[in-house]
Amino acid sequence: MTMTGVVSPVPRDAWRDVYASDPHALLYHAPEWVDLLCSTGSYEDASRLYELPGDRLAVLPMVRTHAPRGLRREASFPLGWGMGGLLAPGGVRSSDLAAVFADLDSRRVAQISLRPDPLTGSAWNAARPRRALTVPRLAHVLDLEGGFEHIWSKRFTGAARTAVRKAERSGLRVECDTTGRLLPVHYHLFDRSIDRWAAQQHEPRALARWRAHRRDPLTKLTAMAKHLAGGCRLWLAWLDGQPAASIIVIQGRNANIARGAMDKDLAGPTRANYLLHRLAIEDACSAGCHYYHMGESGASQPLAQFKTRFGARPYRSAEYHLEKVPVTATDRALRSAVKRMIGFTDAPPAAQSASQ
Repeated sequence: MTMTGVVSPVPRDAWRDVYASDPHALLYHAPEWVDLLCSTGSYEDASRLYELPGDRLAVLPMVRTHAPRGLRREASFPLGWGMGGLLAPGGVRSSDLAAVFADLDSRRVAQISLRPDPLTGSAWNAARPRRALTVPRLAHVLDLEGGFEHIWSKRFTGAARTAVRKAERSGLRVECDTTGRLLPVHYHLFDRSIDRWAAQQHEPRALARWRAHRRDPLTKLTAMAKHLAGGCRLWLAWLDGQPAASIIVIQGRNANIARGAMDKDLAGPTRANYLLHRLAIEDACSAGCHYYHMGESGASQPLAQFKTRFGARPYRSAEYHLEKVPVTATDRALRSAVKRMIGFTDAPPAAQSASQ
């Protein structure tokens, strides 16, 4: 399929119309998310509106770095900034994506990175050009069709319902904050989690905190709460006045678990994470969401098992990189060299599951 026109950046009215017409759209795909990235000062709007045959419009939310043209990097989206990919009425088609890939491949940009919604993974794989570099991904997504009572009785496993009931009897108190007020408490749990992961990975604690804080500074999370007008929902479980576990849900037309942290000594025995997800799933159902994305699972069997207990199903997808210079290979080589130098060991499955 060929395009009849491209507009960049995308006019907001047209963007919102396409966003409202795609059943898979996440809040990451809304113009407010790109505005959030641009507010950090590190990116500028590079979104593209595609006019396809048959009066069909599609939107690619995207940002670019500030750099000379030949060194620019564009992404939908950068690492740590959620899922991007194409929006189209009724959902994307392989023919839509073939046209988009052809357009992007022709651009004079050092690197274009795409991390699409895993529900559309098969369409992206069918349309990808041969020269695109791919990074395999595995994520779990819960279909919310039927409403919460149906999901509770038919999709939650018996083990999940038992864990939720235990959490409800454990004296936990749960708050849902949409203002950012409790983000410093979440960040305290985040630091506790970083220290635990660092020990398991044989990584110096100072380096682990530096990396994590650089990717997710508290100011970034605060900006999310400010820009998303209720779409950034922090669920926090307390036990005897102490924070036990938290999850951040980015919720719009669909919901996605963006971050998670816990005090393992408090959250483990009380099954706090089961209660947080149960409440967040019910909230997403009440808001009319179609899907509850539980994030990437990688090769972690414990993490995958945790998610399937809620009825989430695995979806294989990929990241795609179109490069004029070997950005991905260089980045991998540098990361591998640093890991060897410090004796870094990838986190075992149990540690990975704790990060969700």
